[in-house]
Amino acid sequence: MPIFMVERTYAEQLEPSFEATDGINRINAQEGVRWLYSFLSADKRKTYCLYEAPSPEAIRTAATRAGLPADVIVEVTGRVLPDGASADI
Repeated sequence: MPIFMVERTYAEQLEPSFEATDGINRINAQEGVRWLYSFLSADKRKTYCLYEAPSPEAIRTAATRAGLPADVIVEVTGRVLPDGASADI
């Protein structure tokens, strides 16, 4: 399944709760999307999230249903390791 990096910008500081993330995960599952993990910026207004999904459209649909922004969606196909080696994802 393809992996995507999603950048999100929030107007207010993000304070994720178990209830909120559980609801997001349920919506994602209905759209065939799996949230792997997120990085939260120091000001808590931006996240960078990794997802497995069949397409960017599936991520956008899930985000819209969950009331989340999805400013940028980029498919990632490889990674660079600390020793400089590259690897497929």
